[in-house]
Amino acid sequence: MYILSAIKRSGKSIIHFPKKTGIFFSYLLQWFAFRKKNDKRFRLRYRDMRPCLKDRVTTTPFDQHYVYHPAWAARVLAKTQPKVHIDISSILHFSAVSSAFIPMKFYDYRPAHLQLGNFTSDFADLKQLPFESNSIESVSCMHTIEHIGLGRYGDELDVQGDIKAINELKRVTQPGGNILFVTPVGKPKIEFNAHRIYSFEQIIDYFIGCDLTEFSLVPDKGGLIANANPMLVKDQKYGCGCFWFKKKPA
Repeated sequence: MYILSAIKRSGKSIIHFPKKTGIFFSYLLQWFAFRKKNDKRFRLRYRDMRPCLKDRVTTTPFDQHYVYHPAWAARVLAKTQPKVHIDISSILHFSAVSSAFIPMKFYDYRPAHLQLGNFTSDFADLKQLPFESNSIESVSCMHTIEHIGLGRYGDELDVQGDIKAINELKRVTQPGGNILFVTPVGKPKIEFNAHRIYSFEQIIDYFIGCDLTEFSLVPDKGGLIANANPMLVKDQKYGCGCFWFKKKPA
């Protein structure tokens, strides 16, 4: 990280240069050039410098998992158009953005104090969801199950926590209802206490009683493969599996 410390000493600003002085020197040249052209609408001082030197890139960087999987899920909602969609502990951006066209109810151990139209938030424990059986038309739980029971977020240790949560998702979904489920996939293992990584076959087995409508994959190399070949999962170390299930009729 590049650090700039402008400290007032004896009426002068003292700048501490980081180790990579070449990049910082280029930044300073830009600063002085800008100050020379400044139109005086804003105050421009040494002490207000805030160099963002890592942002000088030719393409916009992003987290492959956490950009692609909400984009995938939003496209599913655009197809299914549920009256209300329930999201359990997925990344908050998904519910916030999707609430523009679908009423969204977001549930988490840590409810979000977010105020938007078509959006509400409340508490829920994934291992004991506060919904009646067979009551939900459309539900999602994305990049969440893999953490349950590993103590990462202050939850109790539970080696079967992920399976209990999946069973709850199936319980509350109505027959014919949609479940959008996302989790890391690849060679099965636990990286304690960060997450679990599942095989494709494990997830299909855990969702017995549901039909797989679509499987898409964010592979290790990045990008989104729609309707991916499940055999690709075996070649991944930390892929992102996007599963669209439909609960079978009772």
